[in-house]
Amino acid sequence: MNVDPNLTKYMIKAKIYTDGVVEKPDVVGAIFGQTEGLLGDDLDLRDLQKSGKIGRIEVEIDSKKGRTEGYALIPSGLDQVETAILAAALETIDRIGPCKAKVEIANVEDVRVQKRQKIIERAKKIYQDMNSKGDDLSESLVKSVREEVEKSEIISYGEEKLPAGPAINDSDSIIVVEGRNDVLNLLKYGIKNTIAVQGTNIPETVKKLSKERTVTVFLDGDRGGDLILKEMLQVAEVDFVARAPPGTEVEELTYKQIVKALRYKTPIDQYLSMHGMNDELKEYSQRNNLVFTNHNSEQKKEVLEEPEAEKNEVLEQGEVTQQVSVPKEGYLDLLNPHDVSRRIEALSQLKTTEIYDSNGQRIASFPVAEAVDRIIQDPQGNTIVTGGIISQRLIDVAYNAGIKNIYGLKLGHITKKPVDINVIAWDRST
Repeated sequence: MNVDPNLTKYMIKAKIYTDGVVEKPDVVGAIFGQTEGLLGDDLDLRDLQKSGKIGRIEVEIDSKKGRTEGYALIPSGLDQVETAILAAALETIDRIGPCKAKVEIANVEDVRVQKRQKIIERAKKIYQDMNSKGDDLSESLVKSVREEVEKSEIISYGEEKLPAGPAINDSDSIIVVEGRNDVLNLLKYGIKNTIAVQGTNIPETVKKLSKERTVTVFLDGDRGGDLILKEMLQVAEVDFVARAPPGTEVEELTYKQIVKALRYKTPIDQYLSMHGMNDELKEYSQRNNLVFTNHNSEQKKEVLEEPEAEKNEVLEQGEVTQQVSVPKEGYLDLLNPHDVSRRIEALSQLKTTEIYDSNGQRIASFPVAEAVDRIIQDPQGNTIVTGGIISQRLIDVAYNAGIKNIYGLKLGHITKKPVDINVIAWDRST
């Protein structure tokens, strides 16, 4: 049904019933004829239509089985009261053409509400289009500026001119990735201590850095990432492993994915064990012990050359050799016998962490779980003996407290150890 586009305020919808067959002109005629003079001159339909306050009357009817039903739509520019009076007047119509009829007002719609809704919907669409274009422009500008900044920040590092972030020179820890695009993607999110190996043939620069810094290898989630890790393990030192999700590459990752991967990086020995890389783990452990032994040998030489050094007894633990002061009391005296198994048994029974002074006298004892906090609160002593695992945190805290020796049952994942603190873990089987 077509509706006059010039209607202004309200739409009267009248339901029509007749007991015979009528045509559209019959309905329009009945509306004008049977309301004429009924509402006075001010509300005469013909005059209202001439003045434009009533729009074109549209009729939609259908005749079936000798009866006619349908609707009449009357656009009104009158106010609410006048429109309501006019609508009520239509219900007085009792004949249309030659037939008895009945007219009921189905509803009176406020056309302005419909217009407002159309305006709102259209405005939303226009606004979305404006924002979309604005966002595209903003994102394009930001992307262009960011790319220029990234390109200016990326440097060529070492003899091989490896792509790297600007913080590679000064950072204590570095992130090793595969290629230039990986470095650029990390730079995009403010991660600047990166360097790329540019393939599976690990450059000498990366090998050297791995011996000086804490190294996290950030690998693609594919076979190429596995190959780079294996090559790194053979020629360099690796502390942690971070992986992109399976089937993705570091250069594709979003900020959230990068942060998540680096937050949940895995210590190398734990990673190898979890992924069934037993041969690599064995080789890694052997290399790690060898490096630890050589490092301690240099310490031993320095201790012997100290003019005030007391006579010490040399203890051997597999490949590890250390100088240890002869103890005076407590569990420290159990560390002297050459029988490694006895030392392991003694420490496995020790449920506490003990602190000894330089004369071998025990000056503190507390539960293993409280060791770090207690040492921070009351830094004292010369030697720590613990029945727990020697962790990187314990070494750091002990070093800051001036501790010179740490003895424990097992060694945790240690990435860096100060040269002037002796660390011995008797059980090296795990």
